[in-house]
Amino acid sequence: MERREPCEPFDWRAFLGRWQEEWMPRPEREGDRRTGTVVLGRAGADEAAVAAAEERLGRRLPPSYRQFLSVSDGWYVDQMAGVYRLGGVADIDWFGDPYGMTPMYERDLGADPSPEETLLAGMWRRALRLETDSDMTYALLDPGDRDEDGEWALYVYKGWSGEFPDRYPSFRAYMEAMYRHFHATRAERADFVNATTREQDARVERARLLALRGRHEEAVPLLEEASGFGRPHSAVLLNQIRHFLAPHRSRGYGGLVAEAGCLPEVLPVEAMERARDGRRPDGDDHWLGMMAARGVARETAEAVLGALRDGSHRYAPRGAWGRAVAEARESARWGAGDAAWRVLREALPRWEQPGPGLIVPLGLLADPVLGPLVTPERGREVLATPRAGQRGPAPVPAPDLDPPGLGWLAEPAAHRTSLGGGYRGAWVEGVDPARLPGLIGEEGAVLSSPLRPFDVSRLAVGVHGREDVEPWEDRAVVSVGRSGSWAFAFAFDGHGRSRFGPRFRSPAAAASAGGRAVVVWCDRGPGDPEGPPVAFHLSVAEEGTELYAFTVRGTETERSGAIPEALDPDRLFGPGADGVGGERRVLDALYGELGLALPRFALTRGSLPAFTTRSWTRAPREGERFAHLSFTRTRR
Repeated sequence: MERREPCEPFDWRAFLGRWQEEWMPRPEREGDRRTGTVVLGRAGADEAAVAAAEERLGRRLPPSYRQFLSVSDGWYVDQMAGVYRLGGVADIDWFGDPYGMTPMYERDLGADPSPEETLLAGMWRRALRLETDSDMTYALLDPGDRDEDGEWALYVYKGWSGEFPDRYPSFRAYMEAMYRHFHATRAERADFVNATTREQDARVERARLLALRGRHEEAVPLLEEASGFGRPHSAVLLNQIRHFLAPHRSRGYGGLVAEAGCLPEVLPVEAMERARDGRRPDGDDHWLGMMAARGVARETAEAVLGALRDGSHRYAPRGAWGRAVAEARESARWGAGDAAWRVLREALPRWEQPGPGLIVPLGLLADPVLGPLVTPERGREVLATPRAGQRGPAPVPAPDLDPPGLGWLAEPAAHRTSLGGGYRGAWVEGVDPARLPGLIGEEGAVLSSPLRPFDVSRLAVGVHGREDVEPWEDRAVVSVGRSGSWAFAFAFDGHGRSRFGPRFRSPAAAASAGGRAVVVWCDRGPGDPEGPPVAFHLSVAEEGTELYAFTVRGTETERSGAIPEALDPDRLFGPGADGVGGERRVLDALYGELGLALPRFALTRGSLPAFTTRSWTRAPREGERFAHLSFTRTRR
């Protein structure tokens, strides 16, 4: 048998003694009239008994398990843990894979299995079985999965679950996890108070104050440990930190929603996933029932859910922070996300806790306009900012997200996230964005509530299926906002589905009734969404009259009016020595000459109002023929 020096001893006697001492008096098994304290362990096995077991098994046992046996020759884990009792030296034996798990796991290995998958597939035939009483659950020590200290991994397989077994790096790690589990299953008992619970509760309070001081990285390990013990508030505090580190992943907040002052912050966040994924009201009953169980009135939960669905929900906290939120929303609703974030950044130290259980402005995440602005980088900035009256150094500000101008439209599609290959848009100088539907919108067009890019794209697909839309029409669903200088309002379609054709009718003249208007259309064609444009159009109008325009198709250029030298297509799209394509040169020129810009973040990851325009193509004239083709994929 192999021999290794044992790893540094763990104080099993103190650990197991504390576990035994903290076990609350409880009835014995059903049918036994006696009550009293369960005796968890037994007298330790002497070295001779351990050595005899190793001789029988043909292997030296791993260090932490050997040390455990010398203190307690077996252990009652808990009926809540699946494994009820671990045997001693006379009970343990090789598992032998009596249920044929090895072939099943080997079949699932695939052509290139990971080391972990290979270890697990072989574990069943070589593992040592420890439990003597369980709920179809097996505690298996694997000598083939060992670390540099000679510790064997311990797998717990719940035979009734059909799931992969849980892995612990050593027997000691398993027992420490079961001790935490023992605490977690009793954490809600008012009479379960001991030195361990008091120590962990003190950690939670220390972590709460650290988090408010902007020291969330120090708070996380304290909360993780306390959460493992099931201590009240630990998981809720930890989830708030994790939510701001990954703002677009949902988290649960349990009873925090019903704590005084917390409902306006917590309930909308709890409702976000339901509002996004469950569009059918008949599927809401389960969620509404959960909220009712937490003390939220059904009509209140229904109202919040409905407001999130229709985009009317507004995060409206109190005080100086609330005033900053309102100011930031006014900027962000038209696409000025970086300016909005600077307002929030300055006001964040003045955020006030609506209740002691909240350590971040959680409700910000549910606001349909401001929520998308909270990226992981900005979430870390929030967490690193001292707030709610606490003091500490201010963090390094997260960088702005929007590049200047329009040049980012010429970058590869991967950098445009949800935009397609082509794009088109209209910019109108000196008008409020809310006026754009009246200038270039279809009959009865109004601005929608803020929509994310996916929802805008989905609406665009539906337009051409409407009965009131002629097959020849090309109506665009455009997102609306203000450009970087705020001199121009824009209406932008970045989904690149429509093709620029000979019947194109620029909306510039109609849009210019409100001020100077600029229209740009870049069509990359259906084949290569990242390739050069197959057509690029620019038209500029003022007071209802087109001033100049050009369209570039390959080497051919159509032009009209007095085009400024800075926008001359022959210069911009001709051979260049700068290595920059014509599209990028003209986009940069539009920014330099006219001040045109677009907010990349709002258009690709944020939310903006939208409306449907009039057709960008004219009707067929007398004598013209128009063919409408549709294709359906069929299976052979």
